[in-house]
Amino acid sequence: MRSAFTPTADTSYDELFEQVKSTPLLILDDLSLTGATPWAKEKLEQLLNHRFNIRMPTVITTDVPLEKLEERVRMKLTDPDLCQVIIVEERLQPSLELLRSQDQERLRKMTFNNFDHKRLNLLPEQRQNLEQVFRIALNFAQSPQGWLVLQGVNGCGKTHLAAAIANYQRQAGKSVTFVIVPELLDHLRSAFSPESKVSYDELFEKVKKAPLLILDDFGEQTTTAWVQEKLYQLINYRYNAQLPTVITTCFALEEIESRISSRMADPSLSLVFNIIAPDYRSDLKASRTAKFSEKIRRQSHRG
Repeated sequence: MRSAFTPTADTSYDELFEQVKSTPLLILDDLSLTGATPWAKEKLEQLLNHRFNIRMPTVITTDVPLEKLEERVRMKLTDPDLCQVIIVEERLQPSLELLRSQDQERLRKMTFNNFDHKRLNLLPEQRQNLEQVFRIALNFAQSPQGWLVLQGVNGCGKTHLAAAIANYQRQAGKSVTFVIVPELLDHLRSAFSPESKVSYDELFEKVKKAPLLILDDFGEQTTTAWVQEKLYQLINYRYNAQLPTVITTCFALEEIESRISSRMADPSLSLVFNIIAPDYRSDLKASRTAKFSEKIRRQSHRG
């Protein structure tokens, strides 16, 4: 449009603007008013206003949240009588974007279908406990409400169940954010860096207000005053807003700061389940030992 003002332009400015403004179907890709000049803003508003008033078919794509657009533009794009707003997200990626690639791949493979809740070498009460938490996690995945806190030793299955909830929700097209707490804190610290592509406030707000948030390895982080304050702000916001949350920890509640643990233990919102099954790696070790012993026995028999 600016080039239409030059003497060598094939089309005049008025002709070009009228052509775009009145085309039967207009697709505006990558709409953004950030950093636009007053002239550019005025032209875009004239274009949108014209098509809005006469209800002309228009498709708009933007990576700018609607709430960050100027009010005159936002009111048109959110008019329920004319506009349909669709938030497009990748189904598998968004909730894992704060994780290292190896963690992303590992967590995507954790589903309810491959969770072994009938493990070998378990005592009857341990197997019953594992089957019970499996049903609880599956019910939560089907209808996320309140908080689910999974306690247990490393390797007992709590992270697998938390990831299975996330994968179940994503397969249903729902938004879910999965973060490993120590890595989240590292990301928040790095967001203060001038080279950071995302601001601290933007990152913290995204996690804090996630429709469904899964906090893995809660309590593994260093307990500095800064860490305690950030975790309290996160937990307190979600507690007050009653947002669905899953927390895994290998710590007892009394080992977690009281301001946080009191909210995690509130029976009106949260279900705390202690998984008593041991580290599943002990099953693998026992299985390998049994296979090795059987191999030695057969070799001795043949000898």
